[in-house]
Amino acid sequence: MTTIRTTCQGCGDVELSTAEIALELTGAGDAGSYRFSCPNCMAIQVRPATRRVVSILLATGVTYEITLAAAPITEAEIDRFAEMLDGDEWFDRLTTAS
Repeated sequence: MTTIRTTCQGCGDVELSTAEIALELTGAGDAGSYRFSCPNCMAIQVRPATRRVVSILLATGVTYEITLAAAPITEAEIDRFAEMLDGDEWFDRLTTAS
């Protein structure tokens, strides 16, 4: 079994299995962050993952998910969405969209 050593902010060095680490990649796929729960204090830790770290984690078998960075939703967009839901045609527009 592969062991990965990383650092907890409170406990210092910890060792984890690949199943205990979650890797999140940006849309470009070459950088991101990884998350784990410290086996000593149980605090959730989030660390940046450079291209090198991503490569190492992927090579050891850590699973990953890709996220796409998006701009925050504005209040105007929420208002438009709420107005659309008040009408009757929103479902038809949704089902006919391609």
